[in-house]
Amino acid sequence: MKLNNELRRSMVVAFYEIPGIGWHSIKKAIEHQLWLKPIWTLELLIGIGLKKDQAQAVMNRFAAGRWDLADKSAPAAARAGAVTLTPFDKEYPYNLRQIDQPPWVLYAKGNLDLLHAPSVAIVGTRVPTAYGRHSAREMSKELSDLGLTVVSGLAKGIDSLAHEAALDGAGGTIAVLPTPIDTCYPSENRSLFRAIAEKGLLVSETPIGTTLHPGQFPQRNRIIAGLSVGTVVVEGAKRSGSLITAKYALDMSRELFAIPGQISSPKSEGPNDLIKKGSAKLISCATDIIEELRWLPAAIEKRLKSKTDTGTAIDNSALGLTAEERQVVGFLQDQPLSINELHELSAIPFGHLNALLINLCIKRKIELQPGSIYIAL
Repeated sequence: MKLNNELRRSMVVAFYEIPGIGWHSIKKAIEHQLWLKPIWTLELLIGIGLKKDQAQAVMNRFAAGRWDLADKSAPAAARAGAVTLTPFDKEYPYNLRQIDQPPWVLYAKGNLDLLHAPSVAIVGTRVPTAYGRHSAREMSKELSDLGLTVVSGLAKGIDSLAHEAALDGAGGTIAVLPTPIDTCYPSENRSLFRAIAEKGLLVSETPIGTTLHPGQFPQRNRIIAGLSVGTVVVEGAKRSGSLITAKYALDMSRELFAIPGQISSPKSEGPNDLIKKGSAKLISCATDIIEELRWLPAAIEKRLKSKTDTGTAIDNSALGLTAEERQVVGFLQDQPLSINELHELSAIPFGHLNALLINLCIKRKIELQPGSIYIAL
């Protein structure tokens, strides 16, 4: 049975990464148990319902041999430091399973535990006002500090502010990308992209190597809404992308919230209109969401407790440390080292390493000894 399940998920990924093969084509392949047939023919593929050009694309993709042996040595996702998740994997997020036509494949990089955390999306305009920036930061930080994971789309403006404010909180953050998992868009968010990969989670349903096109943005917004128990709209015009995410949330029967803005501000037309129509609940702080979703505190407590009980949480001695700080402490736990030796072992830039060492001394994780030697405490 295990081998059968592994073949099925391999087939899903194999089909998914072929251009021109859509959601329904993969569904047909699953219904006909195509993974049980190691050799595929054009006639077989047409026989299960694929169009001739789709069937030919599949045959071209695996012309070199058996489909179940293709790309085993160096899959693109692994090369990017990511994993692939299908609905047949236990790690696939429950909330996303419940939507209409859930993604057949998710590419994920970072802390996969966040996929199973109670999550709230924060979306809004790419060009926020000072009020919008403040509202996004405060709401995101409050939610993350409470233990709720903040989901957004890594776009400029409200998305970026939400990610930054949530990153170091107890809930953390998930960035859903319109691009492949190895590509940052917009490019100016590269440092945030790397920080989320290290301390949060990057998610995409776009196969690696795919060129960015406009249709990927609403698809991204659908996943943002699907991962979340509720969506918060901060600022946005009536036809902005944030309103597309809001519509997805409503269609999925998820909660929709909006932070009201000035009636004279075009940036507040979207959330104000949602409130006016009764589509979204007016909120001003994270507590308003908790009061509306009264089951959330118990869900948060259960998650945090399970992380501690199962040992998936970081060891107490490492709480509050970044991945680089933990790496440095790990080296020093083996033996005392100088900054030059740490630089050679870690490949961390010298100036940045020096700052890390100062912070670790302040945090009382390491100590500087005579002779400029560092030791772990």
